[in-house]
Amino acid sequence: MRRLGCGLALVLLAHAAQAGEAVVEAVEARQEAAGTWRFDVTVRHADEGWDHYADKWVVLTPDGQVLGERVLLHPHDDEQPFTRSLGGVAIPPGTEEVLVQAEDSVHGAGPTFAVRLGQ
Repeated sequence: MRRLGCGLALVLLAHAAQAGEAVVEAVEARQEAAGTWRFDVTVRHADEGWDHYADKWVVLTPDGQVLGERVLLHPHDDEQPFTRSLGGVAIPPGTEEVLVQAEDSVHGAGPTFAVRLGQ
């Protein structure tokens, strides 16, 4: 019985690894009339239902301060990549670049995507 348990654990680990990290593929950033910023972010992740899906993305300063967070409320199994937006993000004066990072429910934070502002 112990062998079956170990084999099952390996199969589950392999299955979890298939989806990999959530990756930001593209970002459109534009300043809104109020001086805040809107981000349209395209994310790719091999969502596998409620147990493993891209569950949010964040806008960060280069030193890691969270400026905005877009929570993704459900899996996007059949919609890849997908784009979601977040407005009203206040950017500190003098900030020329921000980072956008997607996260998933198994691996946490994926790689960062650098965005130059005002270009």
